[in-house]
Amino acid sequence: MSFCCGASMIGTNGTLRHYRTHIHNVPILFCPVCQRVEIHHVIENEYEILAEYANGDGAAEVDFLEYVGQDDSTLFENCVNNEKEDPVEIVTSQIDMALDLLQFAKQIGDISWEEELKRRLGVLGKRHIKLRQRRTSEGYCQ
Repeated sequence: MSFCCGASMIGTNGTLRHYRTHIHNVPILFCPVCQRVEIHHVIENEYEILAEYANGDGAAEVDFLEYVGQDDSTLFENCVNNEKEDPVEIVTSQIDMALDLLQFAKQIGDISWEEELKRRLGVLGKRHIKLRQRRTSEGYCQ
């Protein structure tokens, strides 16, 4: 499990750009708070090799999965959330974790951590509202 700014990162496949080459279906982790993206540590070396070869060949686009056979089921099993889950549930889970951490930060008297967690909760709260509004406008209510 990876963390960024205190939030647990979400596992998914995405497209990354390496110079002029777009590499699709790369296993990545991204932060729902600050939008930071990391290449999954398990495939980092394979990604770098493929990216260099593709760039050297002048390829505009490459599909990572065509060149690197990787079983996605084990890659993201230690992630708290993954992209295939309902976005509202992902954000709700992130909010719950941040609230638990906030309670702990208060218990140990770490004021700066409390402030950071409150900022993160503000971002997650706004995202939660947007997702629920989008769901309502699409005619799906829960």
